[in-house]
Amino acid sequence: MKGMVPVRQSAIILAGRRAAEPEPLAKAHGVSDKCLVPLAGRPLIEHVVETLATSPWINRIVVSINDPALLADLPVCKPLLASERLVAIKAKGNIADSVLSAARHTGTPVLITTADNVLLTHDAVAKLMCATQGADAAAAFARKEDILAVHAEGQRRFYTFADGAFSNCNCYWIGNFDALKAAEIFRSGGQFAKNPMRIASSFGLLNLLRFRLGLGTLTEGLDRISSRLGITFRPVIMDDGALAIDVDNERTYRIVSEILQDRGSDRIAA
Repeated sequence: MKGMVPVRQSAIILAGRRAAEPEPLAKAHGVSDKCLVPLAGRPLIEHVVETLATSPWINRIVVSINDPALLADLPVCKPLLASERLVAIKAKGNIADSVLSAARHTGTPVLITTADNVLLTHDAVAKLMCATQGADAAAAFARKEDILAVHAEGQRRFYTFADGAFSNCNCYWIGNFDALKAAEIFRSGGQFAKNPMRIASSFGLLNLLRFRLGLGTLTEGLDRISSRLGITFRPVIMDDGALAIDVDNERTYRIVSEILQDRGSDRIAA
């Protein structure tokens, strides 16, 4: 971002699978893990690794994956593994424990994203990190109108608040080890809109009801979560709605393919 000096930090990419059997998208494309699904000529995870590895904000990258050997011969990953700038570790039984395990290798502050977050950009990484001053943790969100402006079917689930409807961008920042308690967001997955009971189990029934009823603003909602966790948890609103569109299934696979084709070589910096 213009006018700012990058402060290099570490990043975690969550690439593990949640079940013993391959996910439907992996099966459809004949690979063992979703992170290996080919898109625009390379596996999903290589898009994310390349974005982070070429960002002036990121130094070390830790990938949490079921089988670390899967990365060994990928063209983008191979030289980074050899230089030890990229480290692959075995994922734990759930995403929260995988985050905690990976953070032991990266330390804090650390950016956390997922292997299917193919549309992640340098600007998004920079904006998230630059907006975290005074916070213990942060999460990136995009507004419904910005997401639908990118693609009418780009996202179907939104959190509705007094100041609008949002979707998260699968990109988080943890500023210190105390803030790792926010990893409970990932205990059963990071997408609350798919299963709102995750809010109740992690952050309390009252917060679940307020989320379901759309009471208060997004910032006020995260302020209540902050109070429950004893940390400062801040939302960062991204202007690029594509950041909230990851590769979950064949529908979003096709959508992300279209967006990549439209944006071409300028995507990473966008």
